[in-house]
Amino acid sequence: MPAQQTSLLASAGPMAWVLLLLALVLLIVFVERALYLHRGQIRSTAFLGGIKNILAKRRLVEALTVCEETPGPVAAVVKAALLHADEGPDAMRFHVQEAAVVELPALERRIGAIGAIAQVAPLVGLLGTVLGMITTFAAFQRDYATASVLARGMWQALLCTAGGIMLAIPAYLALHFLNGRVRAIVRDMEWSGNEIMKYLNTEYKAGAPAEPAK
Repeated sequence: MPAQQTSLLASAGPMAWVLLLLALVLLIVFVERALYLHRGQIRSTAFLGGIKNILAKRRLVEALTVCEETPGPVAAVVKAALLHADEGPDAMRFHVQEAAVVELPALERRIGAIGAIAQVAPLVGLLGTVLGMITTFAAFQRDYATASVLARGMWQALLCTAGGIMLAIPAYLALHFLNGRVRAIVRDMEWSGNEIMKYLNTEYKAGAPAEPAK
């Protein structure tokens, strides 16, 4: 770490190290969640079109295999519908909704930690500010307050305030970004689940029986 940055951290007091730790946690959680949600979001229209093409040939097992090999909650929801393709609409909908409920917590995991950092960071900065002011007034009380002591206390107060705000801003942006990705995946899950159930209950069940193997 450069000497100037080390000096700034030392001048900001102990709360600066807390803010630095929170920033590290924010970075790790954001990168992990962004990569996870990126892998989980597929082109649901193209995926569902491929599943329908396979089902049109009465190859249910092949469609299930494609779902198992495709990552993400959309494939899990479609797979749940295919596993219960021979059941009634109400039973099929129950299993699709159950699969969606299982997948949702995995999408939202650890996003709450980013929201907590966004809320706590300004409070940590404020605590550092208060500690800096306490240091300054304690020096005044002991009658050895100098311009250097006063500047050091004010410097700590301002650095902590700035650090808390600077951490809270990207934390809120990361929170909104990840929540937006989750909402997009949930919409894909709902659309794909409804589409595959509609297809299975109409065209698939009305289709011709499977052709014998040659």
